[in-house]
Amino acid sequence: MSVGTSSAPGAQDAGSPPAASRPPGDLAGLGIDPDMLPDGLVIADEQGRVVCFNAAAERITAVRARDALGQSLEKALPLEDLEGRRWWQLTDPYGGLAIRVGQPERNLLLPGGREVLVSARYVRTRPTGPLKRLVVTLRDTEARRRTERSHAELIATVAHELRSPLTSVKGFTATLLAKWERFTDDQKRLMLETVDADADRVTRLIAELLDISRIDSGRLEVRRQPVDIGAAVGRHIQAYVAAGQPADRFLLRVQQPLPDLWADPDKIDQVLSNLLENAVRHGEGTVTIDVTATASLREGEYAENAATSVTVSDEGPGIPEESMNRVFTRFWRGSKRGGTGLGLYIVKGIVEAHGGTITVGRAPGAGAEFRFTLPVAAPAYLA
Repeated sequence: MSVGTSSAPGAQDAGSPPAASRPPGDLAGLGIDPDMLPDGLVIADEQGRVVCFNAAAERITAVRARDALGQSLEKALPLEDLEGRRWWQLTDPYGGLAIRVGQPERNLLLPGGREVLVSARYVRTRPTGPLKRLVVTLRDTEARRRTERSHAELIATVAHELRSPLTSVKGFTATLLAKWERFTDDQKRLMLETVDADADRVTRLIAELLDISRIDSGRLEVRRQPVDIGAAVGRHIQAYVAAGQPADRFLLRVQQPLPDLWADPDKIDQVLSNLLENAVRHGEGTVTIDVTATASLREGEYAENAATSVTVSDEGPGIPEESMNRVFTRFWRGSKRGGTGLGLYIVKGIVEAHGGTITVGRAPGAGAEFRFTLPVAAPAYLA
């Protein structure tokens, strides 16, 4: 454990680290090893010497605990603000205002320019009394940077996807308003149909954004009802045939009997719509949909036929092996893919919100194969 305390203030030579011991203060009383903490923890005593330097602090600062223990805080943790000023000299926790209780979290720089998030707490024996402990927490900024990059990418993608349909809507409506009498009825109908299609595209994008927000925050609601999954797939196939796809391009195989499936019908339709659209647009040959009863994949549940699986496969080029582990991430697009790259991320979120699983692989005909499994999950009041 990367912790040390000295037997009495000033009892040791300034240059030698104190012997390793139990965590100071309340950490010892709670039986908590500072190395178990996810954030960096550095504690200095009343003389400003480091008595605790945990494993996370070692990882974040690249300073070994044995080199930091017993050193002055300013030497063990030489922080600068974003303007290059030495932080401990600037804030002067030991000699500054006695009414201060700490420092809020802020970005500071380690030697070499690496950013860390630092906050501090001043522990005093009494209000306005001398400092007994200075407790410093450190957090790496990389996780925050990844989140910020993801948000920036999402905003850029949404802005790009919205620009095209909104430009079209604005152009056609402005033209119709300015020159209504000059167009024939067929021309007006064509422009209005285009506006209607673009409005639907904007609506779908907004719905995707709302779904992503709910998935990321864990607030995606599932309203379970009885769902005939075979009939649901059949409706999607009929819609494609009505839109001009040949009927023989689809092969639906439903194993009977199927267990009673309780799921959110709208969200399951969303999953089926996305997977079938991918197969039709980006695959080739016959699109095969297999609906089967299967054992649940949930831990501790071994009931036979406790779940329903749906497999959607095509005969196209499939997904490259190196891309398999990125298919369900945000913004993933294959070489021929268009759109926002958010659909499969949402599909995975919906399936997992139902307690199910989804996988991707290679179909027997060398195309892509998506398979999702949903547990029966009847509501508790029917159990």
